[in-house]
Amino acid sequence: MKLTRNMVARKLFFAMVLPIFSACNLPTTESANINNQQTPTATSVSQQNLTKNLACTLVENGFGAPGKVKLQVEEVVTGLEVPWGIAFLPNQDMLVTERPGRVRLVRKGKLIPQPVATVNVTESGEDGLLGIATHPNFAQNRFFYLYYTADKNGAQVNRVERWQLAQNGLTASPDKVIIDNIPVAQFHNGGRIRFGPDGMLYIGTGDAREPQISQDVKSLGGKILRVTPDGQVPPDNPFGKNPVYITGIRNTQGFDWVNQSTLWVTDHGPSGDLGRRGHDELSLAKAGDNLGWPNIYRCESQQGLVTPSIVWREALPPGGAAIYTGNSIPEWRGSLIIASLRSQHLQRVVFNSQSPQQIEMHEVYLQGEYGRLREVIMGTDGELYVTTSNCDGRGSCPSQQDKILRITRRSGS
Repeated sequence: MKLTRNMVARKLFFAMVLPIFSACNLPTTESANINNQQTPTATSVSQQNLTKNLACTLVENGFGAPGKVKLQVEEVVTGLEVPWGIAFLPNQDMLVTERPGRVRLVRKGKLIPQPVATVNVTESGEDGLLGIATHPNFAQNRFFYLYYTADKNGAQVNRVERWQLAQNGLTASPDKVIIDNIPVAQFHNGGRIRFGPDGMLYIGTGDAREPQISQDVKSLGGKILRVTPDGQVPPDNPFGKNPVYITGIRNTQGFDWVNQSTLWVTDHGPSGDLGRRGHDELSLAKAGDNLGWPNIYRCESQQGLVTPSIVWREALPPGGAAIYTGNSIPEWRGSLIIASLRSQHLQRVVFNSQSPQQIEMHEVYLQGEYGRLREVIMGTDGELYVTTSNCDGRGSCPSQQDKILRITRRSGS
């Protein structure tokens, strides 16, 4: 049969294009549906049309350049066992949670030997007594909130419970359960709780080693939840009468607010899940956003999902995070400071002032000097506080155990 010019052109087109599609294995894009109840599999995830987003910073090697500011690090408190969260009181006292189940009081820079409260927790792996936050009107009602792992009728649950501190600050008693039945596992329990600028309580949860629940709005796992101080669902939550506020999270332990309605959220990258490793991330998010786990990771994009602003190929993984608002280090003001565990440093991330989802620069401080770092929080004195996490079974626990550090600028620098 004699070939026409059009037939030759078509043959050449398919000869060139088909091998490209075969090699890339990129079928038609499918929009993410946050109400999809199907369980993603390694095969289904890999077959989605995923592309790299050039707006995302992918850190291929290491964690960033050494920071330029000379820091002064003061050891405020020693003798703690896995201090997970800090809450500052109006009189400058600190309440500190220890993962085995103790709430400790730091008064005038001294750790009071007797715990304020001992919480009946189940502790294995990454669960136990985790986050703590004080009520916006603490001075009047003395309420504070705890995120911990409990035994409920023979089954484990993660729970947020409200407690009340005695007037002398030395004892406390439980008041009410705020939210219950958050999924729990040996790993991926989230645990950070903070009150937002709107007076609502925000709760970071993990996927409890079941990636598919992060995309299920009926599950409390793999989310940031938002409730009133009494545990009710605010009427402006994005999914109706549902505490779920942000979906698609693997395991967040740190977030802070850019403004009244927008948060920076850190998330742990996979450690073998669906054949993936590394790639911890930081994303800008607001009400109803889906951060994509497990449908995307790295700097991938998919319709309806939030692409991270920065991803580290090597595992940090991120602990607490706080926007620096102090005065002693003016260069840091407005930056997000992230504690890292395995990589043992403070990560400073600077954002573009005109486009906060864009990363302008990032740098590394205290690399390997204090071991694993967990909590990062601004104190009522305007200084940054950090806890170590060297006694959590993954670090080298020193004779002084874990510490609370205060970070300021070195004098004369």
